[in-house]
Order: sequence, then structure tokens, then C-alpha cells
Amino acid sequence: MTWGDTRRWASGIGAWFAGRPLVLDALLAALLFLVTLGPGQVVQGGPGIVVLQTALVLPLVWRRRAPLAVFGVIAAAAFVQWLTGVQLPADAALLVALYTLGAHSTWRRMLTAGAVLGIGILMASARWAPEGLFPLTAVASVAMAAAAALMGTAMADRRAYVASLERDRDQRARLAVAEERAHMAREMHDIVTHNLSVMVALADSAIYVLPGSPDRAAAAVEQISGTGRQALAEMRRSLGVLRPGEPGAPRHPMPGVAQLPALVDRMRAAGLPTRLEVAGDPTPVPAAAQLTVYRLAQEALTNALKHTSPGTTAEVRVHISAEAVAVEVTDDGRAARAAVGSPGQGIIGMHERVAVFGGTLRAGPVSVGGWRVSARLDLDPGRAREGAA
Repeated sequence: MTWGDTRRWASGIGAWFAGRPLVLDALLAALLFLVTLGPGQVVQGGPGIVVLQTALVLPLVWRRRAPLAVFGVIAAAAFVQWLTGVQLPADAALLVALYTLGAHSTWRRMLTAGAVLGIGILMASARWAPEGLFPLTAVASVAMAAAAALMGTAMADRRAYVASLERDRDQRARLAVAEERAHMAREMHDIVTHNLSVMVALADSAIYVLPGSPDRAAAAVEQISGTGRQALAEMRRSLGVLRPGEPGAPRHPMPGVAQLPALVDRMRAAGLPTRLEVAGDPTPVPAAAQLTVYRLAQEALTNALKHTSPGTTAEVRVHISAEAVAVEVTDDGRAARAAVGSPGQGIIGMHERVAVFGGTLRAGPVSVGGWRVSARLDLDPGRAREGAA
């Protein structure tokens, strides 16, 4: 048998006993009974001594289930032992019971039991200590009792500490799940809302032009198909983030600044004339920041498409520097929007995305008419972390 096999075997035995504490305590009681038999003194003392030995040790089988009751039974047996003048090594069971109280009960119960044991130690020392050694015997016995109590309380503290670590771990896991769910909710909202809005606008356009211009209607239907495929691709990409084994994920990278022209083209085809202006090199910008820029523009343009009347135009301006990325989306629509003080899920999602980069976002009406969404993403990792915190 190799060392690894031995370790696995020992680990399996330990796990088996850990799930059966009553069996483990029964073995402890049996071992203590055998060890404290002495050189025949218990057996030679007659049935009464054997019964007393058993009464001192047997309650340890239930020490974890009822630690205070077990200590009381053992203390009563020890008092009977003192009354009969029989000195037995099985008195060590009192230390085990006191340790158990410290490990599995309250401080008050443990202190009460400790006081009872202290009185018993003084009585036993006065009766059985060698002549002239009463103080030394009493102090040594009290020290052993205190050590047992302290070891028990230390075990209780350790158990409480491990439990707190497990609770903290579970809480972090729940927070991670909640954060991932919020992330997926933002992604699904942006993907579904945008692409469905574009597809509905294209479908309305196709129905409108179908009688007089079948070719334009066919082009609109083709654009609907392309938008649907785009939505499916983005959803596969989002699922690929959660499932790295998703086969389509590598073929559908996250959208970024480079995909803004295609986004603008789709908005134009859906009936929202849109102009795009990008200043600066997007290559050094992290993929996550580029995705945020894309989603901000996508959400703002989708809102303009949904909430403004025909004839509205929009403009997307992106300015990239070494320190930050600034995004501004404006439209000249006159239709009413949701109040800034009660934002919808789209605005909330934009704020959450920008907050990851320690940036700021403003969304509201323009004095001359229309709506503006402006955001700044900080590309300094240290400042971004501070803002996210």
C-alpha cells in the first residue's frame, strides 16, 4: 500500500467517524475504561467497584448530546466514590466531561461545572493527598481541570470561527451569483430590447412600403433577418461567458468601438438617421470598456428609436484618450421621456456599467429640445477600482 493509499484510507475512516459521533464517543469511553482498570485493582475490588468504574466512564458515550447531564451523572458517581473511600483513576472522566462542556455548552454552564469540580478536587485532595502534599495535589488537580476547560472553550471558539468563515464564503458566493445575475440581466436587456426594437421598426417599415415598393420591403425583411442573427450571436457570446465550453462563444467576440458603425447602420435602417464620430485610437482600450461604450450607445439609440417621433436624428460621439473614454449620444426628438428621478432599467443598467470604471453618467433633456446621454469611463485601473468600491 502506497502512502497516498494510506492517506485516503485514513481520510475515509476519519470521515466515517465524523458522521457517527456516538460511535466515536463509545470507543472513547471503552478506551478510558480499559486504561483506568489498573493492575487488577478494579476487578479485584469486587462487583461494586466495577459498577462504580462503569458509572464514571459510561456516560461519556452521550457527552455531546447532553454535556451538562453527563457531567452531573459523572460528578454524582465521583461523590459516591468519595463517600465509599474508593480512589479510582477513572476520575479522569470528569476532565473529559468538563472539556465537553467548554466545547459544546455555554460559558455559564461550564463555569458552574468547573466550580463543582473544584470543590470535588479539594475534597478528594483532603482525603487522599499524601501527608504534607495537600496544597501541591490540589493546585495540580485544579490546573488540570482549568486546562481541560480552556481547551474546550478554545475548541468552541475555533468551531465558531470556522462557521463564520463558512458563512462568509457562502455570502460571497451569493453575492457573486447576484452580481452575475445582474450582469446577465443588463446584457439580456440591452441585447433583446435593442434588437427587438430595430426588428419591430423594420417590420413596420416593410409593411408600409410593401404595396408601392416591394424591393424596399424585401430589403427591410432581409435586415430583420440580419438583426435576428446578430441578436442570436450576441446571446451566444453572453452565454459563452457563463459557459466557457459554449462552442459558439469564440466565434462571437464582445462588441466594441469597432462595431459602432454597424450599430449606426442598423439604426439608420430602422428609421433613426444617426451620425457617428470617433476620435482617438480604440486599440489600447480594454475589451470590457469597449463593451460598455457599445452598450451605452446601443441603449441610448434604442431609447431614441422607441420614444421619439419620426424625423428624429441622433448623433454618437466617442472621444478616446490615454486616461478615459468619453461617450455622448444626443437626439433632437421632442417626445416625452421618463423622468431622470425615476429611471427605467436601461438607465439603471447604464449607471451600473459606468460605475465599474469609476466613471460618471448623465442622462436628461437638452434645453433646445431632445435628449442627451453622456458618460466618462476612467481607464486608470486604480481610480476605476476606487469608483467601483
